[in-house]
Amino acid sequence: MTPVLLAVNAGSATLKFRTYSRDGRHLRLHGVIDRFGSPQASLRVTEADGTLLAERGLPAGDRAAAVAAILEQLRAHGDEVTGVAHRVVHGGDLFSEPVRITPAVREALEGFVPLAPLHQPVSLGVIDAFANLAPPLPQAACFDTAFHAHQPQVASRFAIARHWHDQGVRRYGFHGLSYGSIARQLPAVGLGDARVVVCHLGSGASACALRQGVSIASSMGFSALDGLMMGTRPGALDAEVVLYWMEHEGMSIGEVRRELYKHSGLLGVSGISADMRDLLGCDVPAALEAVDLFCYRAAKEIAALATAMEGLDAVVFTAGIGERSPEVRARILARLAWLGFTVEPSANLANAQCISAADSRRSAWVLQTDEEGEMARLAAPLLAL
Repeated sequence: MTPVLLAVNAGSATLKFRTYSRDGRHLRLHGVIDRFGSPQASLRVTEADGTLLAERGLPAGDRAAAVAAILEQLRAHGDEVTGVAHRVVHGGDLFSEPVRITPAVREALEGFVPLAPLHQPVSLGVIDAFANLAPPLPQAACFDTAFHAHQPQVASRFAIARHWHDQGVRRYGFHGLSYGSIARQLPAVGLGDARVVVCHLGSGASACALRQGVSIASSMGFSALDGLMMGTRPGALDAEVVLYWMEHEGMSIGEVRRELYKHSGLLGVSGISADMRDLLGCDVPAALEAVDLFCYRAAKEIAALATAMEGLDAVVFTAGIGERSPEVRARILARLAWLGFTVEPSANLANAQCISAADSRRSAWVLQTDEEGEMARLAAPLLAL
């Protein structure tokens, strides 16, 4: 059996996982459980080079059974899991670094459920499943909020009464593992000391201002609802809209939460789909409007984050839409032409690493994020103890 480190990235509908050498630096295989937690769940595992190892349905619909299937599949492949690194969305103001999970840490993470009501419980459920199935297995939590923990205080505050801030009502920022992965890549493309806005554009979307690879400000705030327009989330929204729904439409807290998390964003505006690929191939006016609004909001946020850094040298696109949609990138950068961005069309269509023209005053890039790889690198020293 080969000892491996397992990195687990659990979402509400998908669980992605990868195995690495024990130092977290060498990828061995990767897999995904689609429709995670449902009776239609399926498992797919491939080698690092993409060679298919296994693809099958999972008979049980609960998440614990899915975790058991992962461990079973890895054993069949000859891998012995010696530690598990988990992506945990919220670390609050307690955790600014990865941490080995103990009963006390597990209890503290439970306290952050109100701050991430849809994401945190899923992560905790997966952590518990591993603890029940393989009690001796060491586990570590890697936080999406940790990368932003040292932002200037002016970037983390809301303009509300001080006692609320002291109780933890503040801007945290998310997608930190993705931004950490990109920050590691910036020196290799000559941006190690630059002022860069990174756009993590996918079903969940956000943007982050990085100066010398350090988070200065981000679009997401107290929750993963704020900032950019997303697949089914609205991004920045006047709080009075929520009060209007509750007071005049009689909506409950649960109904409001579903509206904000499941029925807004690209899906809400288009009325067709939350998937950018569907909308780009559609000529229905509402779909066109949804795409235009997505790009407008992204360009507007990039300009705002440049203010936080007192300048801008480059923009980096990453995640599903950012890495694979030339049209969205071109539309966003077209709105930023006044800042000196000029796109090289052929490079953009090819999803090349640098997509700005040679005479562009500022550069634009496409870099692949690697959240699981970032988790493995961060957690390896903790799991080797």
